[in-house]
Amino acid sequence: MHFLHSEHIVHFDLSDFHTDNTAQPPRHEKIMSELTTPEFTYDSLCIQYPEEEVPYVSKTGLIHLLPMFHGLAGEDPCKHLKQFHVVSSTMKPADVQEDHVYLKAFPHSLEGNAKDWLYYLAPRSITSWDDLKRLFLAKFFHSSRTTSIRKEISGIKQQSEESIYEY
Repeated sequence: MHFLHSEHIVHFDLSDFHTDNTAQPPRHEKIMSELTTPEFTYDSLCIQYPEEEVPYVSKTGLIHLLPMFHGLAGEDPCKHLKQFHVVSSTMKPADVQEDHVYLKAFPHSLEGNAKDWLYYLAPRSITSWDDLKRLFLAKFFHSSRTTSIRKEISGIKQQSEESIYEY
């Protein structure tokens, strides 16, 4: 095929553009549906469960008894931990450590923002019940409540009839 362009003749051999449909090179670019579909990778949960001599599996019939915490502003995380402790301590078999029961049951007591928080913690970042409680309270014990407690404490005055011991 010949084309005349600015007084130059350009020759194209169409056989250079011929593709063989029977043998295609590997495809390196993604198609549009692959680009728009988010990739899902499963990371380990943030809780690294301790080694157990006797494996503990939460009984599904007892999970519905757990108190629920959603991570909303009006909820009290300390109260949730107390209620959780009361209920989950009744789930403990005699030959299983309490911490194992608490670590396995606690995720079932969270919903909404609180469950999202737990799922987005770094994988295997929690290795004990104390770690989980500390992180939970650090996240959900609101700074406004801490400020009001500080003001309350700093406003305490010794009464004239109180001894130093009573104060």
